[in-house]
Amino acid sequence: MIPDFLAPFAEQLRQHALQSIKIKATPLGKNGPGSAASKFGGLPFLPLSVAYPRDENGKPLLLLAQINLAELPATEWLPAAGLLQFYVPTDLGYETGESQVLYLGPEQLGEEMQQDFSFLPADHYNENPVRGEHRLAFALTTEYGGLEDARFTVDFNGRTARAYNSRLPRAQKQEFNKLFGGEGHKLGGYALFTQGDPRAYTPEMAKDVQLLQIDLDEHIMFGDSGVAHFFISAQALQNREFDKAYFYWDCC
Repeated sequence: MIPDFLAPFAEQLRQHALQSIKIKATPLGKNGPGSAASKFGGLPFLPLSVAYPRDENGKPLLLLAQINLAELPATEWLPAAGLLQFYVPTDLGYETGESQVLYLGPEQLGEEMQQDFSFLPADHYNENPVRGEHRLAFALTTEYGGLEDARFTVDFNGRTARAYNSRLPRAQKQEFNKLFGGEGHKLGGYALFTQGDPRAYTPEMAKDVQLLQIDLDEHIMFGDSGVAHFFISAQALQNREFDKAYFYWDCC
């Protein structure tokens, strides 16, 4: 809901409206067996017919998140069923080109599943930004912008969002920050950064959309207070070409 003090900008804000699926992550303390449930961390629900994702040296990648699409509120921009699995290197640096996103269609979920993960190295989870498996719950909402997101270009009477916000009374400033902060775990919506939006400096990425954001909390930490994202072009998302998604993270 757009607050009253932003009524003069309501039409612009509505044009910037994006659906977002907020994610509540509850730590379980330990990894359970592979299952089709949505989760951060843990083991994937992977058909035997699908090779476990590995880097160019053959080292298994780390399952960062698994989203069971049937558990989500209905949207027009994600399939209604199947799994999305997000994998990253175990020694996660700023070079993230080997990250992978797998989409498993509903028909694949009836296949025989991988049960033996003994091939994973003993230190597989040592550097995992997600400390232990997390259960996920979802809620559909609407976002009207993000202070750090390069796509948020509302003109506040000739000022940027940050310049306009700096002149607001304290109570309105808090409401403004809450509305446009971009924080939290989510699918879609506007992105939060600690160093800046990389899409602002790369023309071919400028209109790419956020597929997944994993924020920091008491049990999740990328580097020093970092935030992680998977982005994808709007065309690839429409075509369900999730393998074209790419990973980015930054920290203070």
